[in-house]
Amino acid sequence: MAPLPPSADFWLRVALFGGAALVVGVPVGLMLWFRSPLHLGIGQVVEQPIEFDHRHHTRDDGIDCLYCHHDARRSPRAGVPSTELCMGCHAQVWNEGRETRPLRASWAADRPIRWRRVHDAPDFVFFDHRAHFEGGVGCESCHGRVDRMAHVYQTEASTMGGCLECHRDPVPHLRPEDALTRMGLSPSRARGERVADRLGGVSPPTHCTGCHR
Repeated sequence: MAPLPPSADFWLRVALFGGAALVVGVPVGLMLWFRSPLHLGIGQVVEQPIEFDHRHHTRDDGIDCLYCHHDARRSPRAGVPSTELCMGCHAQVWNEGRETRPLRASWAADRPIRWRRVHDAPDFVFFDHRAHFEGGVGCESCHGRVDRMAHVYQTEASTMGGCLECHRDPVPHLRPEDALTRMGLSPSRARGERVADRLGGVSPPTHCTGCHR
């Protein structure tokens, strides 16, 4: 048998170290990627079929979150505004503007507006808006300061760790009913304790079947 060339030892080491790097690096890289803001959608603007400026509607015009997302108080889903709801104002306001042209086209064709989701929980996760509203959790806790957003984007990662962190200590995030849709209200344990007392205690689930059903 011919002896191995001098370079064989070098290539054996390359193969061993390279294989070890792949075994360790690929899983670590995937874990980092799945936890990165880019993958989670943090700060990424989602283009909508209509240039809807939340700053103008919520801050300037004082329109409450529940006016457009009226299902949030009474069902698992918050809902999105229908063409009919939007036309309730825009039949008179900016009824010939460029910005509202897609809205008028939707109205004329009797075709719903295809809004794109910004916060989209996986299919294996059950999230109930009504339960959070009834438990004293306001819009800002999950959606951020939408009154400062021209285009809505995620400010919090919709991860199991983030949800569990709040479920294990929800008190600082609790608000009275008249402040659920208010923007700019900082977390307060003292205020949350008063809310929890009025609700008779708050104990969100931390077991698997609470969110995975």
